[in-house]
Order: sequence, then C-alpha cells, then structure tokens
Amino acid sequence: MAFRDVEMAFDSYEMAFRHYEMPSRIYELAQKNSTNSHVFLKKVQKKCIFATMINILNKKKIVNDPVYGFINIPNERIFDLIEHRFVQRLRRIKQLGLSNLVYPGAEHTRFAHALGAMFLMNQALDVLRQKSQIITDQEYDSSLSAILLHDIGHGPFSHCLEHFFFEESHEELSLKLMKMIGVSQITIDIFSNNYEKKFLHQLVSSQVDTDRLDYLTRDSFFTGVSEGVIGTERIIKMLSVANDELVIDQKGIYSIEKFIISRRLMYWQVYLHKAVIASDCLLLTILKRARDISEKGVNISESISPALRYFIENGRCSINNECAVEMFTLLDDSDIWSAIKTWSLHNDKILSYLSKSLISRHVGKMIIQDKPFTEEDITGYIEKYDNKNSLTEQEIRRYFIISDEVKNKAYSFKDDKINILFKNGEIKEICDASDQLDKSFLSKEIKKYYLYQLA
Repeated sequence: MAFRDVEMAFDSYEMAFRHYEMPSRIYELAQKNSTNSHVFLKKVQKKCIFATMINILNKKKIVNDPVYGFINIPNERIFDLIEHRFVQRLRRIKQLGLSNLVYPGAEHTRFAHALGAMFLMNQALDVLRQKSQIITDQEYDSSLSAILLHDIGHGPFSHCLEHFFFEESHEELSLKLMKMIGVSQITIDIFSNNYEKKFLHQLVSSQVDTDRLDYLTRDSFFTGVSEGVIGTERIIKMLSVANDELVIDQKGIYSIEKFIISRRLMYWQVYLHKAVIASDCLLLTILKRARDISEKGVNISESISPALRYFIENGRCSINNECAVEMFTLLDDSDIWSAIKTWSLHNDKILSYLSKSLISRHVGKMIIQDKPFTEEDITGYIEKYDNKNSLTEQEIRRYFIISDEVKNKAYSFKDDKINILFKNGEIKEICDASDQLDKSFLSKEIKKYYLYQLA
C-alpha cells in the first residue's frame, strides 16, 4: 500500500468510516515502509485513532423495542455479535412458528426475543452488582453474549421442526455455532454450565431465567393473551445470589407464583393450542412427504433453495457434519414457505394437496382427550375417512390421520430449583415457601392425547 493511498484513505470522515476495520493494519504498513516521513506517520497515527473512535461511536446503538422501550447495545463487542450472520438469520425466523395462524399478531421473531433476553440479562446483572455480587466486566460481557446467542441453533419455524434437520437439540447446535463464531471460552462455559459461578448460567437457563422471562412477556404482548402477563421488572429486582445459586428475595414470592401459573396457562392457550398443533402436524407431513418421494427418485428439488434441498435429499444429519451445519445456517422460514408454494403445484397429488391446505389455512381437525387413542380407535377413524383422493390405508396413516400426545408441567423438581431467600437468611424452595403452590400442584404433569385428521 503506497503512502498516497494511505493518506487518501483517511482524508475525510467518510473514508475513515469505510476503513474503520483497517486502521491498525494501515498504520502497521506505514511503519514498515516508512524511511524518512515521520510527520506523515504521525498524521496516519492520528487518523487511525480517529477512525477507531468513529467505529466505536457508530456501534453505540439504541433499539426501539415495543415491549421494553429503548434497548441499549452496551458495547462494540455485543454489536459485532448482533451483526453476525448467524444472529441476523434470526430476523427471518418467527418466534412462535405457525401460531400466527391462530393469533395474527404473533409475527415477532427470534431476533427480537434474543435482544429482549439480552436486555433483561443486562438489568439482572446490574441488580446483582448493586447487591454487592462480584461480576467482572468479562463475565458481564460473556453473560450477555451467552443469552444473545442462546437461540441461534433454532431452525425454521422454531420448535416445530426441532428434529427435522438434526438428531441433536437446538441447544447443542447453538453451542456448536457459538464455537464457530469464536466467542470467548467464558461465554461457552456459562452457556454450557461449566463456569464456576453457577448463577450466571442460571440467568441463561433455569426455571426462572431471562429467556423465559422475555418469551412469556413478549409472546403475551404479541398474541394479546393477557394470562401470560408477568411482573418481569419486579422479578428482576428481586434476584439475588446465595451459595452461588440464583435466589428470589422473599418480597418477590407473589411475582414468582404468578410467573409459574402464567407459564402453564400460556402453554395451553398459545404454545399447545389445538389449531397450532394441527398446523405443526400439517407442516411436518408436508416435509415428510417431500422426503419420502425424494427417496423414491421423484424430483421435488426444482425451484427450492439449495439448503432445504440438502436436508430433503440427505435426511436428518448430525451436527458433526460440517457441510450440514453450514447449510443449516442458510435456512429460515422463507425457504420452507417458498418450497411449499412450489410444491402446491407439484404433480404428486399428496404433496400438492398438503401444501395447498397449509397455504389456505385448511389445517385439519384435532380431537383431544385424556386417555390414549387405541389402535381400534385409529382404525375406526380411518374407515370413516372421506377418501376422495383414493389414498391407500398406509398413506392415510402416514399423512392424514396422526395420533400423539402433548404434555406440560408447571415446575420441574429435576431441574434447578426456584429458591426463596427469607430475611433471616433461610432458603426455601418455592413449593415450601408458597401458600398457593404446594408440591402436589407443582409436580402434576398434565398430559393430553390427540388425534389429528386432515380431510
């Protein structure tokens, strides 16, 4: 790089801005090639510093969030993570999958959730610091990074297609992608619960973490389901640490009670709504049919994205498959919708009918009951099925009549406990501290069985 090129690169604010990633490199080249231009070298040095300052200032962003108001991006390192393509991909993945077919306002994305959870993490860490909990700047940044990236392993339509692409969970894939980004080891350790300060991981993943606090608040806001409204700010203010574990101050017990009940209600009213489950079943059967006929040599890959084609043709993969992981990072909701629109015109009558059904929101019917459907029950429904498309019994069983179960538990005694810290220093689990939530209520798992049918 010639001296004149270097000088021109920094002659204006605009050029300094464009070259903000290179000032140190340019200065290094200038030093290496300089023999007698001390004045010029000083000039380059000053402009390198100026460009770096412009870079830092340009990364001090404020995001206007409809749930919390203004969210500050705390520093340039977090800004750079947000700008990474793995995180930007979350803009194109809806938080609640196909729930917008039931709740039209549920158009929010995984990206908005990631920013919201980071905002709550920032608040939580500030609260703990105010209560004299020692959290270093590196731990602070690493915790923000861990929560910001906690969902980057989600695929299109979030939980609906959790195991369509990979054998492993989205959490395992998130960890894999974090390592590919090159985040700090402390970030990895906090996310995977290997860091010495356990409460930092509990803020990322536990029964009262910043992830759950945000998704309940955000999902309630966008669906309009008021049962999900919780005292997020109050819970954050009541956070404390005892014996390296996250605890809730005694004054926050009523907010925690409402949090647990609201979560249970949101599951049955939103996440496990029968029309949402029906929509998920239909989406899965479309992709199942596409994969089935592809294995038989039918061409279904025309006009669909190369990334989706890869998983249709290769089936479910392992996250150890580097090519599969790279293909996955190119996928979002638009790939699936584009394919479904294409397949609605396909010559395969089943694939075409299933695709047209989802596009037109003809998602089928759900029969829900408290006991499992027997084989005799399922056979009876198959015999009554209006077989207008001359389907075989095997095709009806695989694509048009499906039986399964859904379950939900308000609280898990196997996971990290929600502990309440009393003024006298005593710590009790929520079931022992609460007048409303006893152990029998919290341990009860509600299980329902459904039979899905698409006419």
